[in-house]
Amino acid sequence: MIYKICTRDQWQQAVAAGTSHGAAIDLKDGYIHFSAAHQVRETAARHFSGQTDLVLVAVDERVLGENLKWEVSRGGNRFPHLYDTLNVACVTSAVQLPLGEDGVHQFPDSVPV
Repeated sequence: MIYKICTRDQWQQAVAAGTSHGAAIDLKDGYIHFSAAHQVRETAARHFSGQTDLVLVAVDERVLGENLKWEVSRGGNRFPHLYDTLNVACVTSAVQLPLGEDGVHQFPDSVPV
C-alpha cells in the first residue's frame, strides 16, 4: 500500500469527480505525491503538522500501473509519485487522520510502522 494525505474537502471533491489531480503542490510538481507506509508518519509530521480535518487515502500501488514511479526525494529516499490522475476506484480505504492529545496524527493500526 501507498498513502496520500489530503484534506477532507479535497477528498470529497475527488469522490464527487471520480478522480483527483492532487493538491496544489501536486499540480505544481506535475505528479501526485504519495508515501510508503514507513514514510507516511514523517510526511504527516513535516507537511501537515497540527492540521485537522485530514484524510488518509490508501491505494494498492499495483493497480496504478506504469505511471507510478519511485523517485529519490526527501533525504535520498525513494517515494512513490503518480504521473496521472488518481481514479478513486483505485482507493482501498479513506479514513480520517485525527490529531491525538499530543498533537501527533493518529494512524490506523492497518498502517504498518
